[in-house]
Amino acid sequence: MRWWDIAPVLELERDLFPEDAWSAGMFWSELAHARGPGATRRYLVAELSGRLVGYAGLAAVDGTGDVQTIATVRDQWGTGLGARLLTELLGAATDFECHEVLLEVRVDNLRAQRLYERFGFEPIGFRRGYYQPGNVDALVMRRPTQTSSEAPSVQGT
Repeated sequence: MRWWDIAPVLELERDLFPEDAWSAGMFWSELAHARGPGATRRYLVAELSGRLVGYAGLAAVDGTGDVQTIATVRDQWGTGLGARLLTELLGAATDFECHEVLLEVRVDNLRAQRLYERFGFEPIGFRRGYYQPGNVDALVMRRPTQTSSEAPSVQGT
Protein backbone atom coordinates (compact mmCIF):
# COMPACT_ATOMS: atom_id res chain seq x y z
CA MET A 1 0.00 0.00 0.00
CA ARG A 2 1.23 3.46 -0.88
CA TRP A 3 -0.14 6.91 -0.14
CA TRP A 4 -2.12 7.02 -3.38
CA ASP A 5 -4.03 3.90 -2.28
CA ILE A 6 -5.46 5.61 0.80
CA ALA A 7 -8.47 7.22 -0.98
CA PRO A 8 -9.80 3.96 -2.50
CA VAL A 9 -8.98 2.09 0.72
CA LEU A 10 -11.05 4.62 2.68
CA GLU A 11 -13.96 4.12 0.28
CA LEU A 12 -13.93 0.38 0.92
CA GLU A 13 -13.33 0.92 4.64
CA ARG A 14 -16.43 3.13 4.95
CA ASP A 15 -18.51 0.68 2.92
CA LEU A 16 -17.56 -2.38 5.00
CA PHE A 17 -17.14 -0.78 8.44
CA PRO A 18 -19.48 2.23 8.48
CA GLU A 19 -19.59 2.56 12.28
CA ASP A 20 -15.90 2.10 13.03
CA ALA A 21 -14.03 2.90 9.82
CA TRP A 22 -10.42 3.98 10.09
CA SER A 23 -9.61 7.58 9.23
CA ALA A 24 -7.12 8.74 6.61
CA GLY A 25 -4.85 9.81 9.46
CA MET A 26 -4.78 6.29 10.85
CA PHE A 27 -3.68 4.88 7.50
CA TRP A 28 -1.09 7.65 7.04
CA SER A 29 0.29 6.89 10.51
CA GLU A 30 0.55 3.17 9.76
CA LEU A 31 2.23 3.76 6.40
CA ALA A 32 4.78 6.02 8.09
CA HIS A 33 6.05 2.88 9.87
CA ALA A 34 6.09 0.70 6.75
CA ARG A 35 9.27 1.90 5.02
CA GLY A 36 12.96 1.91 5.74
CA PRO A 37 15.28 -0.25 7.80
CA GLY A 38 13.26 0.20 11.01
CA ALA A 39 9.89 -0.66 9.42
CA THR A 40 7.42 -2.34 11.75
CA ARG A 41 4.40 -2.45 9.45
CA ARG A 42 3.43 -4.24 6.23
CA TYR A 43 0.41 -2.93 4.33
CA LEU A 44 -0.71 -4.23 0.97
CA VAL A 45 -3.49 -3.83 -1.52
CA ALA A 46 -5.05 -6.21 -4.01
CA GLU A 47 -6.12 -4.92 -7.41
CA LEU A 48 -8.15 -6.50 -10.18
CA SER A 49 -8.24 -4.80 -13.58
CA GLY A 50 -6.95 -1.59 -12.00
CA ARG A 51 -9.62 -1.60 -9.27
CA LEU A 52 -8.71 -1.89 -5.59
CA VAL A 53 -10.48 -5.03 -4.33
CA GLY A 54 -8.81 -5.56 -0.96
CA TYR A 55 -6.23 -4.45 1.54
CA ALA A 56 -4.54 -5.74 4.66
CA GLY A 57 -2.06 -4.61 7.26
CA LEU A 58 0.19 -6.05 9.95
CA ALA A 59 2.11 -4.41 12.79
CA ALA A 60 5.12 -6.13 14.36
CA VAL A 61 6.47 -5.20 17.78
CA ASP A 62 8.89 -7.17 19.96
CA GLY A 63 8.30 -10.52 18.25
CA THR A 64 4.52 -10.25 18.10
CA GLY A 65 2.60 -9.57 14.91
CA ASP A 66 -0.85 -7.99 15.00
CA VAL A 67 -3.24 -8.12 12.07
CA GLN A 68 -4.42 -4.52 12.06
CA THR A 69 -6.92 -4.77 9.22
CA ILE A 70 -8.01 -6.99 6.37
CA ALA A 71 -10.87 -6.37 3.95
CA THR A 72 -12.12 -7.29 0.50
CA VAL A 73 -14.88 -5.88 -1.67
CA ARG A 74 -18.13 -7.79 -1.35
CA ASP A 75 -17.99 -9.19 -4.89
CA GLN A 76 -14.71 -10.91 -3.98
CA TRP A 77 -16.07 -12.65 -0.88
CA GLY A 78 -15.66 -16.39 -1.23
CA THR A 79 -13.00 -16.14 -3.95
CA GLY A 80 -10.00 -16.80 -1.70
CA LEU A 81 -8.78 -13.20 -1.82
CA GLY A 82 -9.02 -12.80 1.96
CA ALA A 83 -6.98 -16.00 2.38
CA ARG A 84 -4.33 -14.70 -0.01
CA LEU A 85 -4.10 -11.39 1.85
CA LEU A 86 -3.82 -13.22 5.17
CA THR A 87 -1.13 -15.50 3.73
CA GLU A 88 0.87 -12.41 2.77
CA LEU A 89 0.50 -10.95 6.26
CA LEU A 90 1.67 -14.20 7.85
CA GLY A 91 4.68 -14.16 5.54
CA ALA A 92 5.39 -10.62 6.71
CA ALA A 93 5.18 -11.80 10.32
CA THR A 94 7.83 -14.39 9.51
CA ASP A 95 9.96 -11.70 7.84
CA PHE A 96 9.63 -9.60 11.00
CA GLU A 97 10.68 -12.67 13.04
CA CYS A 98 7.43 -12.74 15.01
CA HIS A 99 6.84 -15.78 17.21
CA GLU A 100 3.06 -15.22 17.28
CA VAL A 101 0.37 -13.27 15.49
CA LEU A 102 -2.66 -11.77 17.22
CA LEU A 103 -5.83 -10.22 15.89
CA GLU A 104 -9.19 -8.90 17.00
CA VAL A 105 -12.34 -9.76 15.09
CA ARG A 106 -15.91 -8.71 15.75
CA VAL A 107 -17.80 -11.40 17.64
CA ASP A 108 -20.57 -11.14 15.03
CA ASN A 109 -18.20 -11.64 12.05
CA LEU A 110 -18.38 -15.42 11.79
CA ARG A 111 -17.15 -15.47 8.18
CA ALA A 112 -13.85 -13.84 9.18
CA GLN A 113 -13.55 -16.05 12.26
CA ARG A 114 -13.81 -19.16 10.07
CA LEU A 115 -11.04 -17.82 7.83
CA TYR A 116 -8.77 -17.21 10.80
CA GLU A 117 -9.50 -20.65 12.25
CA ARG A 118 -8.52 -22.24 8.92
CA PHE A 119 -5.13 -20.57 9.34
CA GLY A 120 -4.63 -21.91 12.86
CA PHE A 121 -5.79 -18.92 14.90
CA GLU A 122 -7.37 -19.87 18.22
CA PRO A 123 -9.57 -17.76 20.49
CA ILE A 124 -7.77 -16.52 23.61
CA GLY A 125 -10.15 -13.90 25.02
CA PHE A 126 -12.51 -11.01 24.47
CA ARG A 127 -12.26 -7.23 24.47
CA ARG A 128 -15.59 -5.93 25.67
CA GLY A 129 -16.94 -2.98 23.71
CA TYR A 130 -13.81 -2.86 21.51
CA TYR A 131 -15.58 -1.70 18.36
CA GLN A 132 -17.02 1.76 18.87
CA PRO A 133 -19.41 3.48 18.64
CA GLY A 134 -21.45 0.27 18.25
CA ASN A 135 -20.03 -1.17 21.51
CA VAL A 136 -19.42 -4.54 19.83
CA ASP A 137 -17.10 -7.03 21.52
CA ALA A 138 -13.96 -8.32 19.85
CA LEU A 139 -12.79 -11.91 19.92
CA VAL A 140 -9.02 -11.98 20.37
CA MET A 141 -7.29 -14.76 18.45
CA ARG A 142 -3.69 -15.99 18.47
CA ARG A 143 -1.56 -18.08 16.14
CA PRO A 144 2.06 -19.13 16.55
CA THR A 145 3.97 -18.25 13.39
CA GLN A 146 4.81 -21.08 11.03
CA THR A 147 7.10 -21.47 8.11
CA SER A 148 5.48 -20.85 4.74
CA SER A 149 5.59 -24.59 4.03
CA GLU A 150 3.34 -25.18 7.06
CA ALA A 151 0.72 -22.62 6.10
CA PRO A 152 -2.50 -23.74 4.36
CA SER A 153 -2.26 -23.72 0.58
CA VAL A 154 -4.35 -21.14 -1.24
CA GLN A 155 -5.73 -21.72 -4.73
CA GLY A 156 -6.43 -19.03 -7.26
CA THR A 157 -4.79 -15.96 -8.73
